[in-house]
Amino acid sequence: MKRFLKYTSWFVGAVLLLLSGPILLATSGSLQGAESWQTATRESARIAPLPEQADEAIVQVYGARAWSWRGYFAVHTWIATKEKGASHYRVHEVTGWRSYVVDSRPGEPDRHWYGAKPELYADIRGEEAEKLIPDIYRAVESYPYPTEYEAWPGPNSNTFVAWVIREVPGLDVALPNHAIGKDYLGDRVFAEVPGGAGYQVSLGGYFGVLAGVREGLELNLLGLSFGINPMALGVKLPGIGELALRNTNPMPEVSP
Repeated sequence: MKRFLKYTSWFVGAVLLLLSGPILLATSGSLQGAESWQTATRESARIAPLPEQADEAIVQVYGARAWSWRGYFAVHTWIATKEKGASHYRVHEVTGWRSYVVDSRPGEPDRHWYGAKPELYADIRGEEAEKLIPDIYRAVESYPYPTEYEAWPGPNSNTFVAWVIREVPGLDVALPNHAIGKDYLGDRVFAEVPGGAGYQVSLGGYFGVLAGVREGLELNLLGLSFGINPMALGVKLPGIGELALRNTNPMPEVSP
């Protein structure tokens, strides 16, 4: 009986630890937005340069809090591309309300995700981006779950972005730990991390361990991840995401 109570207390403690971040966000009210997705803003956050002001090729990776209560747990991620000299961006993402879930179309690269302001995770420009874009298009077309969507543990929008990143050599971008679904590997158990230098083991997206130069170390329990990132000088908390002093992803150099 004592052993049972001991294991039960450990289990309850682990669940409370995993849910502490989402509970904190829910009680703080910091993620409250529009009452309806129909009235939630989808305006540009004015993060990406306008096409007429940037002739160069551009590849950007964004994320924003998921809609409604899901935002306490996870973000929705997408990829935006602009070819050299193009007059528009293309946005590549997965949405769960279609029979064919992959959506690749011209659009605003930095739109709010139904009220949630996007965050720029990575920004690659010039010749490097120009080389990546054709491979990104091919990876989008070859996504293995074009008619499947499960918010948890995947495949979902974050599974899609992680897939594209893994499939495109040179597109080394670490997704945040609260991009639930990024660790869904389908029938595979072992894979390279999206950040390009490291590996992960995942059991259906429910349990796993990830170690990478850009990502640091993550432990995934029931889709919720926590860990540390030495390169970014940060910690990773379930629901809250990564609290770090540095961004380890590619970003354009800022002129002095």
